[in-house]
Amino acid sequence: MTGNKDTETPSEISVDIDDGKLDNRLGELDASLAKLRGAKATDLRQQQDNQSGASGMAMAWRLGSEFVSGVLVGGGIGWMIDAWFGLAPWGMIAFLLLGFLAGMLNMLRSAGKMPPPGA
Repeated sequence: MTGNKDTETPSEISVDIDDGKLDNRLGELDASLAKLRGAKATDLRQQQDNQSGASGMAMAWRLGSEFVSGVLVGGGIGWMIDAWFGLAPWGMIAFLLLGFLAGMLNMLRSAGKMPPPGA
């Protein structure tokens, strides 16, 4: 059983290898791999830029809505207090200021500049 291919070691297998062809092939593979890596890096960079722009815009809308809603709720409460108790314009002034402060506080919490309540 000397002719069994399963038991032959690599040193026993004779293969005609041309080093020049292998070097050329290796060079071609390196070039195509570099081209693919470059294209992938460019796509990844563009994707990250698009995501950061979108997430920045979403954060801006969120912070703006936090602030506006605080002022509107404060103004609405002040207007109701003025209408019920006849304190015009002091209820509106006081609660607009409280709404402004609440809106600023919510913005700071949403932006991560201040810990959430109870933390």
